[in-house]
Amino acid sequence: MSFGLTALGSARGHRVRVEEAALSYTRDLRKLASWGYRSFHRADPDTGLVTLSVSAAEAALERGGLAAEDVDLIVVGITDIAEYLYWDVAAAIQGRLGARNAETVLLNHACASGVMAFDVVGGKFATHPAYSRALIVAANRVCEPYWNRMESNTSIGSDGAAAAVAVRGATRNRWLCTETITDGRFADIMRLEVGGAAAPWTGNSGGPQPVGDPVQRMKAFFRDDTRAMLDFAELGVTRTVQVLERACGRAGVTPSAVKRVFHLNDNLTALTGLAAALGIPLSRTNADIAVDAGHFGSADQLLALEAQLGTGEIASGDIIALTSMGSGMHWSCTLLEI
Repeated sequence: MSFGLTALGSARGHRVRVEEAALSYTRDLRKLASWGYRSFHRADPDTGLVTLSVSAAEAALERGGLAAEDVDLIVVGITDIAEYLYWDVAAAIQGRLGARNAETVLLNHACASGVMAFDVVGGKFATHPAYSRALIVAANRVCEPYWNRMESNTSIGSDGAAAAVAVRGATRNRWLCTETITDGRFADIMRLEVGGAAAPWTGNSGGPQPVGDPVQRMKAFFRDDTRAMLDFAELGVTRTVQVLERACGRAGVTPSAVKRVFHLNDNLTALTGLAAALGIPLSRTNADIAVDAGHFGSADQLLALEAQLGTGEIASGDIIALTSMGSGMHWSCTLLEI
């Protein structure tokens, strides 16, 4: 199956300097400094996931010279909790766009969703010969009652969305393949105990229970087994390398042929370690973009691609890897030929 990206669009919250907002989220300024972030993006309180997604999609459609009615498929990847329960975000985006001819698919594999969405487009194009135009939308809107932007993860959470127009047979930014590794042994690491069907909210629930500090989550999940926690941290890097190698094997290229690796917008220490594991200089990753923008969940890779295409730092024929990991756990890699 052959398709390429003919246009990209994005929408972000307001840029906020880390030093100006830090004390609103954390007291551990030393940890924050070690991450290397300069700024992040925060949406207005009344701007939700769907609003950001629709704005990004409209920008991509306009740049691609398409009307919403021209779209056959919309694949949406989200990271955090949407505005409402019992609500299909992908269908809501379709309705707001006016893309009445489009089938919709919703992915909620956390930060891996945007990278995994390419595989869904490829599969749908293969099984639906009449489909020729798709929208990939990846979005993150931090749900602050549950998620502290600077304490709940090892990155700073940002609000934003990215969208890409995928056209069957297009040769620009051509999809080569997507590979995903899933390891369900770690599915419970991010689990919130109250609020789901097993333990719904009641009047005695005491309000939202936020996602805790990642170190404490690891200690609880691994029962204070330090060796197991270190092994898991190493596994995160190892699996990213493995999934990239698998994707290269399927595409018939060598890992050394990959010109850029756009990973999730992790902290500078983590991206430096990943670059070393991949055997590439940090400059061939999205590190500069990450520390200047924060972590947009599932949208990081498309946002990085949009930024790099605009600067001319990647050229026609270059092979680009979009990599991510998401709670579940999932590690995913999509290869594109520019």
